[in-house]
Amino acid sequence: MSFRSPWLLLGLLLLGVAVLVWVLAERRRMRYAVRYTNLDVLATVVSGRTWLRLVPPALFLLGLASLLVALARPEVERMLLKERATVILVVDTSRSMQAEDVKPTRLGAAQEAIRTFLDQAPDGLRIGLVVFAGDAQVATPPTRDHKLVETAVDEIDQFLVFGGTAIGDALRTAVELGRQSTGEPPATEGEIAAGQPEQVTRTLAQAVGCVGKSPVSILFLSDGAQTRGVLQPLEGAALAEEACFPVHTIALGTPGGVIERGQSGFGFGQGGQGGGGGQLIPVPPDPDTLRAIAETTGGEFSEARTADALKGAYDNLGSRLGREPGMTEVTFLFVAIAAGLLLVAGVLSAVVSPRLP
Repeated sequence: MSFRSPWLLLGLLLLGVAVLVWVLAERRRMRYAVRYTNLDVLATVVSGRTWLRLVPPALFLLGLASLLVALARPEVERMLLKERATVILVVDTSRSMQAEDVKPTRLGAAQEAIRTFLDQAPDGLRIGLVVFAGDAQVATPPTRDHKLVETAVDEIDQFLVFGGTAIGDALRTAVELGRQSTGEPPATEGEIAAGQPEQVTRTLAQAVGCVGKSPVSILFLSDGAQTRGVLQPLEGAALAEEACFPVHTIALGTPGGVIERGQSGFGFGQGGQGGGGGQLIPVPPDPDTLRAIAETTGGEFSEARTADALKGAYDNLGSRLGREPGMTEVTFLFVAIAAGLLLVAGVLSAVVSPRLP
């Protein structure tokens, strides 16, 4: 705990001096004998109340001490929402997300985890949603209307495009969306062209230098390797690193995940099932690529092989994304404590103060 006006705490010393003076005065008064003709009546008045009569002044002193602390404007460190804090959710909606190795399906588990994330997100956090398969689409721009994002998540089936997995292009779309939310100009063709494979190798030390510099974070979920797109994954990661946008990646699925090929290509019936009797196609996740993206941009990498693990990953990141350590003033707390103590002291004083019969 710290204080904005610590010098006002000197008032506690004055309070302590006042208590010391009172104690000395009480001892001095007790040196003199007081004659009282009816000792039995006097014993009845003070018997059993010696310690009780000290409670009200003790509470009164504590109340005054709380007020003095409040005047110094105490602060505590806590996680605060960043100014213009924005999280861009990026979700893979390619064909492989229909695999059922994560129940009910990979996509269904992702939808449920995102709903949990939205429920726990602070109201002031702006959230955008990007979905991708062979192409990337903006489902919702960054907004504080979390219900709007949740509606887009519920209707994510309309974005299903079975045409590959374009991780690099999805990252570029998320970066451009993040730049728009902060008022930065979009990446130029030169910046994109600079992202050649031999030039995009970034060290973790470089990425760490960006931590805390941008209010934008990207939460990227995919279950497969890149199979389509203009930009390669690390080229897209380079754009995020240049913008100081950390990309937190989640690799969803198990190595044994499969989807079913129908007799006439990748045909799916209701619920994402094949036509029956088709060939099983392996669709393992690509954790190495997603880990490299996270390390390049200063983000975190997680693997989720179950729905519970996926929800846990979103919970963990959701409690921290868009936040930063900061100081919050808690003066009101000490004022409330002081008011309560003074009120109780007044009531007890009226109840337990000795009175002559």
